[in-house]
Amino acid sequence: MRNPVDVFRGFCCLLGLSLAFVLPAQAQLDGGLGGELSLFEEIPSVFGASKYEQKVTEAPSSISIVTASEIRKYGYRTLAEVLNSLRGFYLTNDRTYHYAGVRGFGRPGDYNSRLLVLVDGHTMNENLYQSGFLGNELGLEVDLIDRVEVIRGPSSSLYGTSAFFGVVNVVTKRGRDLQGTEVSVSGETAREVATGRLSYGDRFANGFEMLVSGTIGDAKGDEWYYKEFDDPESNDGVAKDLDGEDFYNLYMKLSKGDWTLTGLASDRTKEYPTAPWETVFNYSPSEMTEEHYYVDLSYDHTFDNDLQLNARTYYDDYQYEGLFPYDWSEGDEPDIYVGRDTAEGNWWGAELQLSKLIAEKHLVVLGSEYRDNLKQDQYYWDDRDDAESILLDSQETSDYWAVYLQDEFQLSDNLILNAGVRHDNYSNFGGTTNPRLALIYSPTDKTSVKLLYGTAFRAPNNYEMFYHDGYYTSADNPDLDPETITSYEVVVEQYFSDNLRGVLTGFYNEIEDLISQVESETLVNEYDEPLWIFENAGEVEAWGVEAELEGKLPAGLKGRLSYTYQETEDKETGRVLSNSPEHLVKANLTIPLWNERLFCGIEEQYVSSAKTLSGGKADSYAVTNLTLFSSGLYDGLELSASVYNLFDKEYGNPGSSEHYQDTLEQEGRTFRLKLTYAF
Repeated sequence: MRNPVDVFRGFCCLLGLSLAFVLPAQAQLDGGLGGELSLFEEIPSVFGASKYEQKVTEAPSSISIVTASEIRKYGYRTLAEVLNSLRGFYLTNDRTYHYAGVRGFGRPGDYNSRLLVLVDGHTMNENLYQSGFLGNELGLEVDLIDRVEVIRGPSSSLYGTSAFFGVVNVVTKRGRDLQGTEVSVSGETAREVATGRLSYGDRFANGFEMLVSGTIGDAKGDEWYYKEFDDPESNDGVAKDLDGEDFYNLYMKLSKGDWTLTGLASDRTKEYPTAPWETVFNYSPSEMTEEHYYVDLSYDHTFDNDLQLNARTYYDDYQYEGLFPYDWSEGDEPDIYVGRDTAEGNWWGAELQLSKLIAEKHLVVLGSEYRDNLKQDQYYWDDRDDAESILLDSQETSDYWAVYLQDEFQLSDNLILNAGVRHDNYSNFGGTTNPRLALIYSPTDKTSVKLLYGTAFRAPNNYEMFYHDGYYTSADNPDLDPETITSYEVVVEQYFSDNLRGVLTGFYNEIEDLISQVESETLVNEYDEPLWIFENAGEVEAWGVEAELEGKLPAGLKGRLSYTYQETEDKETGRVLSNSPEHLVKANLTIPLWNERLFCGIEEQYVSSAKTLSGGKADSYAVTNLTLFSSGLYDGLELSASVYNLFDKEYGNPGSSEHYQDTLEQEGRTFRLKLTYAF
C-alpha cells in the first residue's frame, strides 16, 4: 500500500506546478483568454459578512465560498465535509456528531456552540445546547445548497451569541434552479448507507416561486473495535450493529415579490457504539434521536429612496432523546436500566433591519432582534418504577433583545472603514456589548489589505447552567457568565490575474471566561466525592497564519491549496489545548476529463498530531478523497462515483470527556455511487 503522506506530497507538488503555469502566462491571462477560462472576471460577493451584498475584498472578514458545483464535483455528503475542505477548519467525529475545530480551537464534544450556522439567514443553533449541527443532524440535504459562505472571526457585532469563531451561512437554491422534478439516490459501502431525495421547483409566470424537497436515509452500521473494552464480558471490545442511522428531512422555500416563506422538518436517530458516560458496552438500545422544525417568514423591500427594509419572524421547535444503558448491579448478574435523557425547546423571534447609503459615503445598517425562549426543558430518568428514577426535571424560560448599528464609511476611493457594534440583553445574565472594526485598503482593483478587530460572546446554554444527574456525579450552575473573545487579524487578498487568487492571513485570539466542566472544590455527593460542574474557569490565547492559492489553469484544471499554522494554549499553564493540531494542509483539484461533461475531483487533507484529553496523542494523518462526476452525458442525468479515504488510512480523533477511549477510530475506505435525474 502506498504511503498516503507521500501521495499527499506528490499531489501538492502537482498542484503547485500546475499553478506555476499560470504565472508565466500572466500577460495572456490579463489580455483575456475568454470567459471559459476566467475564474475571477468578477470578484465574488458575500452576504453574511455584513447582512448585505458586498465584494469579498470589501467584506470585514476573511471569506471562503463553496459553490454547488464544487459540492457535486468533490462528492461532499454533508456541511461538515464542506467545512473540512477549507483553510483553518478541521473536523472530528465521535460516531454521533461532527465537530468543527476553528483556528486551533476544537473542544471535544462542544456541540459546535461557538460557530453560528445559518440557513438562508435563519439561525439553526437550538436553544438548549446551542448546537450548530453539521452532519445529517442539520436536516438539510447538500443538493439543495446553492453556496456556503464561511465568515471567519468574531461576528457578535451583527449576530450575537455563538458567532464566536465565525458564521457559516448556507444559501439554498430557488425554484428556478430546478425548473421541474429531480430524483436522486445514492448508496455507500461503509455502514451500508442508502439515501433518496425527491425535489420539485419552478418559477411561474405570475412571479410565484417554489422549491419543495424530501430526503430519506438509512444506515445499518458497522462493527467497531475498541481496545479499551477488550474483555470477554464486553464482546472482546467489538460493538456490533450499533452505528446505524435513520434520518428524514423535508424542506420548502416559497416566494413571491418581497416575501419568502421557508420551513424545515427533520428527524434523525443515531446509534452510538462508543459507550460514553460509562454506559454498558455493546448494548441496545444505545441511541440518540433529534427532531427540529421551523417556519420562517421574511420580507425584503427597497423603497424609492433606496432605503432597504429586511424583516423576518420565525418559530422553532427542537426535541432530543438519548437512551443510555447502565448496569446497577453489585454482583455478577447484570441489572441494567436504561437512562432517558430528554430535552425540548421551542422559541419564536423577530428581526428588523434598515440599511441606506447616506451622502454617497456611508452605508448604514440599523437593526434589532428579539427572541422569546418559550420552553427550555430538560429531564432525566431511568426505566425503574420508583420515584427515585426521576433525577432531573428542569423547566426554564428566557428571552433576550438586541440592537446593532454598522457603518461602512468610504474614506477615499481605495480606503474603507467598517465599524459596527451590537448590544444584547439577556433575562438570565444581563447585557453584553460587542464591537467590530475593519480598515480595508485596496491599492489596486485586485489587491485588498484588511486590518480587523472584534469581540464576540457565547452565552452559557441551558445544559451548562441547569443540567445535573440527581447530584450523583454532576451539579448545575445557573450563575455562569458568557465566554468572550477578542480577535486581531490581518488579511491580504491578491488577485494575480483573472485566474489566480492568493490569501495570506495572520490572527491572534484571546478567550476569557471559558466555560469548562471541572471538579467542584465545594460540592460533593452523598459518598463525599466531588461533583462535576460547569464554571468560567479558563483563559486561552491562539495565534496562527493561513495561506491559500486558488486558480484555474488554461487546461481547464481548477484547484485550491492552503496551509494553516496555529498554536492554541492555556494562558495560565502555557500548555497546548487538546484537539489542537499545529499544521493543516488542504488541497483540492478538479480535472475536466472529457468535453466539460466528465470531471475528476481530487481532495487531500493533512492534519498534524493533536494532544488528547488524557495527555496522549492522536497521530497525524493524510486522507485522499476521489470523485468522478458526469453531467450532460444524457439529458437531465448526473452520475458520480466517490472513494473516500482512498488509501484506507487508519487514524483516530481525540475522544471527549465522556469517552473511555483516548482516540476514536474513523472510517476507512468507503465507496459511494450517486444518481440524479431531472425531468
